Amino acid sequence: MAELSRLRESSGLTRVEVAERIGSTDTTLWRYETGLTRPKPSDVSVLTDVYGVTGEARDSLIQMAREARQRGWWHRHRQALKPGFDSYIGLEAEASVVRTYEPLVVPGLMQTEPYARAVIEATAMTQAPSEVDEKVSVRISRQQLLHGPGDPIQLVALLDEAVLRRQIGGRAVMREQLEHLVELGRLPNVEIRVIPFSSGAHAAMDGKFCLLSFPEPEDPDLVYLEQATSGLMPEDPEEVRRYTLMFGSLSALALGAEASATFIAQMARRCSSP
Repeated sequence: MAELSRLRESSGLTRVEVAERIGSTDTTLWRYETGLTRPKPSDVSVLTDVYGVTGEARDSLIQMAREARQRGWWHRHRQALKPGFDSYIGLEAEASVVRTYEPLVVPGLMQTEPYARAVIEATAMTQAPSEVDEKVSVRISRQQLLHGPGDPIQLVALLDEAVLRRQIGGRAVMREQLEHLVELGRLPNVEIRVIPFSSGAHAAMDGKFCLLSFPEPEDPDLVYLEQATSGLMPEDPEEVRRYTLMFGSLSALALGAEASATFIAQMARRCSSP
């Protein structure tokens, strides 16, 4: 962001001096100012405090940082993605906690490549193989959020039992996918819980949803609702609150993490049986 360079120069401070004040390095500041690295909104907030920027000018810079980080590696794939999903990926990358409920398929962040391809081919219907390949690539790349350097996101996934029983891609693909879920559940930042059929009716039978929470206190939680041809992020705080309560209600019906892992492992073994 060139504006950060202008503000620093106007303040009469060198990069080294600013870096010492915020506990960073002059190289990091140089990368921010030249656009080689997109600063987080929290980084911009700290820098505006150092430069004495307040009011609307400060808010505008922080918003610019949010929008810039939403145009990451996935932006070049936006033509292959459903409307609204590229924005969601940007927000997902900024989140500290992702809570998702899925009634039909394994969430994208936890799919193996063969399973992802089978899902995308089934739902794409008329797309060319190259478009399917691109969507699979985007889906697998997103999973770096669970394993990549730095602080991985916290993922809490509530899966309906139907997710585990619906055989997608054939027995071998499904077995590999279920075994992958068991392995993911062992990560300290991943919690997978199963909502068994025996739990009966519940508040989320209208469909899947995903809640995002962010590290910056000023950033409210968001909910993402995915449809066949588009994605929607309602802005009404009361609607977000409703989905938050819904997730809590579902959590009360779900098996514990350990019991869920056992259940998933049993389903994987069934896929191995003739």
